[in-house]
Amino acid sequence: MKKLSLIFISLLLLSSFNALAQDEKVLIIEKDSTKLPKSYPAPNPLAPAKAAFYSAVFPGGGQIYNKRYWKSPIVWGAMGTSIYFYAWNNKKYHEYRDAYKDLLQGKTPKGELSVITDPDRLVRGQKFHQKNRDLSALLTAGFYVLQIVEANVNAHLMQFNVNENLSLRPEMQQNDIDYKYNMGFKLSYQF
Repeated sequence: MKKLSLIFISLLLLSSFNALAQDEKVLIIEKDSTKLPKSYPAPNPLAPAKAAFYSAVFPGGGQIYNKRYWKSPIVWGAMGTSIYFYAWNNKKYHEYRDAYKDLLQGKTPKGELSVITDPDRLVRGQKFHQKNRDLSALLTAGFYVLQIVEANVNAHLMQFNVNENLSLRPEMQQNDIDYKYNMGFKLSYQF
């Protein structure tokens, strides 16, 4: 038994010395899996700040900086629409206010409001357009802040390696009992 163990230990030692004697050029070096593929841009920690700055200076500029060109017209449309309604409600508010002032002074109101002789209706019109004007201003400010935040978050998310290994997709399956379709989401992770 001692001879067998001695032979086994000597073969083990001889094989380990042989492995240490290999040339470095012959060794196979594994590919570094932490590097991003060439199709992904190198992470830029200042990109989110730049995108937010461009969006703050020019609405939609951060979306253009992020190369999400299709989002810029949405930003411009949302902000333009809310600015239009702000201006229109402000104009109507001033018309109702001027007509109310004219009516209190005993004059006939000018324009299309000349047919209204009830001061209560003019006050309600003022309040209605003032409320809508203020809401439009609030929506404009909200869209402005939202597009800055969206550009910043999008620039952050562009630095992540997103591939098909982890996916969430909608899926329809047919029920085997009543043959109706069930809608759901499928979460899959591939190793």
